[in-house]
Amino acid sequence: MQNRPTRSALYIPGSRARAIEKARGLPVDVILFDLEDAVAPDEKAAARETIVAELAAGGFGVRYRVVRINALDTEWGADDAAALEAADFDAVLLPKVGSAADVDALAALLPDRKIWAMIETPQGVLNALEIAGYPALEGFVIGTNDLAKELNSRGRAAMTTALQMSLLAARMHGVVAIDGVYNAFKDEDGLRAECEEGRHFGFDGKSLIHPAQVEIANNVFGPTTADVDLAQRQIDAFKGAVAAGQGVAVVDGKIVENLHLETARATLAKAEAIAMLEAS
Repeated sequence: MQNRPTRSALYIPGSRARAIEKARGLPVDVILFDLEDAVAPDEKAAARETIVAELAAGGFGVRYRVVRINALDTEWGADDAAALEAADFDAVLLPKVGSAADVDALAALLPDRKIWAMIETPQGVLNALEIAGYPALEGFVIGTNDLAKELNSRGRAAMTTALQMSLLAARMHGVVAIDGVYNAFKDEDGLRAECEEGRHFGFDGKSLIHPAQVEIANNVFGPTTADVDLAQRQIDAFKGAVAAGQGVAVVDGKIVENLHLETARATLAKAEAIAMLEAS
């Protein structure tokens, strides 16, 4: 997953077959097929069947397919996992993860499957490092709505510490880190500002609740033309410096060392991966 684009991760209610069909044509990097919050209790079983059928039908191209099940301590969680045992998807997203033991419980039901964890409780944040280190764990999705409720906080600034602790844990173990949703889906300026903040923090992408949010998330979390140009110039300059027997280069008046070269190469790799995704 290191260079795979995860700029946009769109929740699609499992009870809405038409929305799933539409998702097949959206320029989204990750589809989060949802069996939890977006599905009413009396629709859980039907939604489960719909998602399994739609996954079997295919047509999602190279979009990464993640299914969010219900928590295992609910009446639906174990049945969700059982239904997915033979399904065709990329990873399963477990809500309300508080410790590595929660991930282990899911891994016992779905062995050899990649697992993503919702970090949305104080316990989950405080145990983020051990959760991220679980062998099957591939990604974090921050559940900012639930986290705000649990913290009894108002505003995103109150969650800064939790966001950064989760991100630090993800980076320690090399797992994907997806920022929480922005609820006001018609507020493009607000979404862009929150995406910019998440990008500055270091998140890989944004979880989304509406298709109209995809373009902004893709633009903010993807490398710009200027980013790609700078990365290539840094690489070229560093190669020239090494050839001249020097250990550093200078680009746009700034020192370029080997650590900058790693970032530049990652930028080019992500840009190439995005281009391949968009061409598919």
